[in-house]
Amino acid sequence: MNSVASRTRWIGVGAVLALAAGCATGPNANPADPLEPFNRGVSRFNDAVDDAVLVPAATAYQNALPSMVRTGVNNFFNNIGDVWNLVNNVAQLKLQNSAETFMRLNVNTIFGLGGVLDVATEARLPRHEEDFGQTLGYWGVGSGPYVVLPLLGSSTLRDTAAKPLDMWGDPLGYVEDIPWRNSLTVLRVVDTRSQYLRASRLLGDAALDKYSFTRDAYLQRRRSQVYDGNPPDDGGGMDKGADK
Repeated sequence: MNSVASRTRWIGVGAVLALAAGCATGPNANPADPLEPFNRGVSRFNDAVDDAVLVPAATAYQNALPSMVRTGVNNFFNNIGDVWNLVNNVAQLKLQNSAETFMRLNVNTIFGLGGVLDVATEARLPRHEEDFGQTLGYWGVGSGPYVVLPLLGSSTLRDTAAKPLDMWGDPLGYVEDIPWRNSLTVLRVVDTRSQYLRASRLLGDAALDKYSFTRDAYLQRRRSQVYDGNPPDDGGGMDKGADK
């Protein structure tokens, strides 16, 4: 729990710094990104850490472990994540999604060796990913400006405010054995990063402005997630809360 509290305080500091940097905006700032000068600086820092630490670790992980093992690791963490997915599906009153997530969690935990095997997908029980930022968006809270958080990357003001609760709802935070908890947390980060190695290389080669491409892709994806893949065709880049 001390680890969760520490991460929560750290994110709060990042959010305050982001808001304090509002005075650094220019007259031609993107309306969705009034903190762009600050965000670009944080993005450069994140890219440097990614290149120096995460990419080498994820590459070594991908090279060292066979695909079947990596799939099992990813399944395990997805199954753990379904606990918080269930809570947020219930909070959004999505009855069918809640029932399917509950069944997924039980099927994979019991018959999938603790989630290492994704039996539920084979049984046609889809995964419904929901976090607290999406829950706030579902109930009409606007996304607010785009924010790049140190180490955590792309976010919005709403999603940043939701981060502490998402961390509180992370089952890994309740593992009492600290070495195990830290090891599992690092493994999850490396496993997640390894899944995007090829995409990040393509992005680096193709995008004229990596920052703008990442920002626009993130905002579009979050908008789609809030609307469950069916955002209104209003030509806007903001999500449900901002449309009201």
